[in-house]
Amino acid sequence: MTTVNLDSSGTVPGDLAALVVGVHSASDGPLPAPGAESADQALDGRLAASLTALGFTGKAGEIAKIPAPASSPAPLIVAVGLGDAPDGGAYDLETLRRAAGAATRSLAGSARVALALPAATAEQAEAVALGGLLGAYAFNRYRTTGEHKDPVGEVIVLSAASGADEATRRATVLAESVTLVRDLVNTPPSDLWPDRFAQIAAERGADVGLDVEVLDETTLKEGGYGGLIGVGQGSVRPPRLVRLSYRHPEAAATLAYVGKGITFDSGGLSLKPAASMDWMKSDMGGAGAVLGALVAIAKLELKVNVIGYLCLAENMPSGTAQRPSDVLTTFGGKTVEVLNTDAEGRLVLADGLGRAAQDAPDVLVDVATLTGAQIVALGNRTSGVMANDDTLRAEVVEVANAAGEAAWGMPLPEELRKSLDSAVADIANVHPDRVAGMLAAGVFLREFVPEGLRWAHVDIAGPAFHRAEPYGYIPKGGTGVITRTLVGLASRYAK
Repeated sequence: MTTVNLDSSGTVPGDLAALVVGVHSASDGPLPAPGAESADQALDGRLAASLTALGFTGKAGEIAKIPAPASSPAPLIVAVGLGDAPDGGAYDLETLRRAAGAATRSLAGSARVALALPAATAEQAEAVALGGLLGAYAFNRYRTTGEHKDPVGEVIVLSAASGADEATRRATVLAESVTLVRDLVNTPPSDLWPDRFAQIAAERGADVGLDVEVLDETTLKEGGYGGLIGVGQGSVRPPRLVRLSYRHPEAAATLAYVGKGITFDSGGLSLKPAASMDWMKSDMGGAGAVLGALVAIAKLELKVNVIGYLCLAENMPSGTAQRPSDVLTTFGGKTVEVLNTDAEGRLVLADGLGRAAQDAPDVLVDVATLTGAQIVALGNRTSGVMANDDTLRAEVVEVANAAGEAAWGMPLPEELRKSLDSAVADIANVHPDRVAGMLAAGVFLREFVPEGLRWAHVDIAGPAFHRAEPYGYIPKGGTGVITRTLVGLASRYAK
């Protein structure tokens, strides 16, 4: 992984492959941002004029590269657009993250890059460092030819801000966890099945001092985890439930996170179309985010207790697979009629939510690539947040948007509950209408949360896996979305 270092000397270090500076858009042409002074000086005060000649406007995310003279601290000056200049220097942190990410992504193959972007505060320094690290991500594990480039080797953040040291350390921890999640999401299901995922979680958890418990298929059957067993019974690779626990002696609150971890989703006997199946390796993104968040929370030593559950199964069609009209008994005793085996995520989450409730947390949050309806409603970049508590829903949305992980609050309409009635069981796993699928899934999950327990559900079906061209610090493929939101929520309760 790319490393990040802080330089607070006030001068640009040597031995650089490139110097990155920010540039604003203005009515009379590009306007260099704070931090661009050394680059402008190296170009004899002609940075803005050179960018104008290149047709560079300074719009957010725009990139221009200028070969620098021998007197420059770097042979290449990279300008990245920041959009309009903010009033009073109050930079939007997500703008800085995306600018830094776009720059480091454009410099893949470089050994050492300095980011001279606006970083007058610790928060700005963290945003620049985090964006630079996340933008430098590459998943090259299966590449065998030389046609790809390795990510930037080292990113140097130029900032003399008070607290910038701790800020860049936090950025490193967050970036490492997001990288872990991205790697898991990008790993093909031939190399990531439930037991292997559980092994990785146990290894990573032990590395940072988490208590780890792994329930295998025998223990799950004995414990009444009918959702996990039902979904996983069609695969030769049996399901797992992983419990990760972080405790701090000064904690005043306990959070529980539950993640959907379908390592591959064929749809089961309700088989998906082929065009909808090739990216279903990402269906474990919720469990990945929970694992990544717990690792980061432990490294940051936040003063809060956090328990994570990874609900891991592979949903495959076979002679042993569950059938539409089967009835299963979830953890806690509630029965579910399975009308569609492709609505499997809510079945494993039902077990996870029921088990997590036994820990009596103050807040319970589940994260899942749950419904295609989320993509229809909110697109590929915005997660949907539902909750049984309006204040908690608003809180999760606020924390997510502050982290740059776009989220939008959605309702849980009471009238949808009747559409989930079953003729033979306590509840059906889908409703018969094509409308409000994301909301109906949330209403289903609410049934497995005890009365009085504050709970939120985050649907990340679209944002977890980016299928278009990269932008900002978001790569093609796994994004690691909501990992930073879960850490941010824990940070809030630690205060």
